[in-house]
Amino acid sequence: MITPNSPLEQFAIIPLIPMNIGNLYFSFTNSSLFMLLTLSLVLLLVHFVTKNGGGNLVPNAWQSLVELIYDFVLNLVNEQIGGLSGNVKQKFFPCILVTFTFLLFCNLQGMIPYSFTVTSHFLITLGLSFSIFIGITIVGFQRNGLHFLSLLLPAGVPLPLAPFLVLLELISYCFRALSLGIRLFANMMAGHSLVKILSGFAWTMLCMNDILYFIGDLGPLFIVLALTGLELGVAILQAYVFTILICIYLNDAINLH
Repeated sequence: MITPNSPLEQFAIIPLIPMNIGNLYFSFTNSSLFMLLTLSLVLLLVHFVTKNGGGNLVPNAWQSLVELIYDFVLNLVNEQIGGLSGNVKQKFFPCILVTFTFLLFCNLQGMIPYSFTVTSHFLITLGLSFSIFIGITIVGFQRNGLHFLSLLLPAGVPLPLAPFLVLLELISYCFRALSLGIRLFANMMAGHSLVKILSGFAWTMLCMNDILYFIGDLGPLFIVLALTGLELGVAILQAYVFTILICIYLNDAINLH
């Protein structure tokens, strides 16, 4: 139960358009709305930059932003995924670019007051991480066949220890998808909760009709401003961490490292 003015109140799922089909619940919620807004914002940004068949020779601020994101993810793919030609790497690039851009904009729009942080919900980050992880596993089998299973057995392992190590490696491999979703969810939720708690404390002191409380409020107020800047950096960093881990896992599945 979330009480009024609780730090967890900002994460509440609110149905905007209730829809029920039998026992299934398909309501359009605030989470769905902000995911749709984020996707629309990304598509509009890319459309306006490339609507005339390409950008300007001298890029404006928006074109520079799109080119920066594009080059950043492209370099990330080229550096982290080895053993493949450039053309083969390009097959994975669109998926990784869309994932990074979507997470980046979801995290950043969550920093806007009275908005909703989509990536602060475990089911959303878990669904994203599991779907990508299943795709990576499929790619591993397509590239290596049944030899992909050798990823579960390190070279030079004594035969009596092989069943135990295979089980441990299998559990570790499956937990990659779980940890990928938990890391993003936990960082976004914890950061937003901390900012909410301290900002509420600072606002309470500010509203008290006492000069001592007003002066004492300056400390928490500066801490809130610093934490807001830190949370902004975490929003960008978590999108980067999620993306680079995808590249690393994809490299392991292709090259069996």
